[in-house]
Amino acid sequence: MTIKAVVFDIGNVLIEWQPERFFDREVGGQRRREMFANVDLHGMNDKVDQGADFTTTVMTAADANPDWAPEIRMWHDRWIDMASPAIDRSVRLMKALQAKGTPVFSLTNFGIQTYDIAARVYPFLREFDRDFISGHMGVIKPDPQIYQMLEDASGLSGDALIFADDRADNIAAASARGWRTHLFQNSDGWAARLVQEGLLSEEEAR
Repeated sequence: MTIKAVVFDIGNVLIEWQPERFFDREVGGQRRREMFANVDLHGMNDKVDQGADFTTTVMTAADANPDWAPEIRMWHDRWIDMASPAIDRSVRLMKALQAKGTPVFSLTNFGIQTYDIAARVYPFLREFDRDFISGHMGVIKPDPQIYQMLEDASGLSGDALIFADDRADNIAAASARGWRTHLFQNSDGWAARLVQEGLLSEEEAR
């Protein structure tokens, strides 16, 4: 079947998402490792990605963990510093696909409020042909329901879709539905895959 739409994850595909790197820089590696071992910060973030209020969720976690409260509040106050920078070549690939008339969808674990913060800094986040943002959908990858919701809303399924994500579990869930998939490691590899699939020429994928 001909590919009808290209589906992009956002974190570590279009925008770097590296909380550990941020905290290593701000508080040092030892302090960061102790904090992540004692506080389930990624679990906290999953709640936001499922639609919980960003400020309430982070501040509640800070109040519940007073030994780490200043650092946890940084997750809120300096969130955009963890979600940076943009991966420029991936953004160019997104725009090149759209310029050729290929629809580009997002399928991303992202909070409602955090997405708004990111979109002010990265305007291309408002330029997808279809948005599938977990915070608005109430479910996160790799739950099969989120993939079903995209299929139902778009009318596309199976190998009419090609999906790039940096996490193997998210890719496996899409593959199980018959989607074409690409485990994103860098934008060069993703560009080569888009050329291989005939969606872009070598020049268009530069």
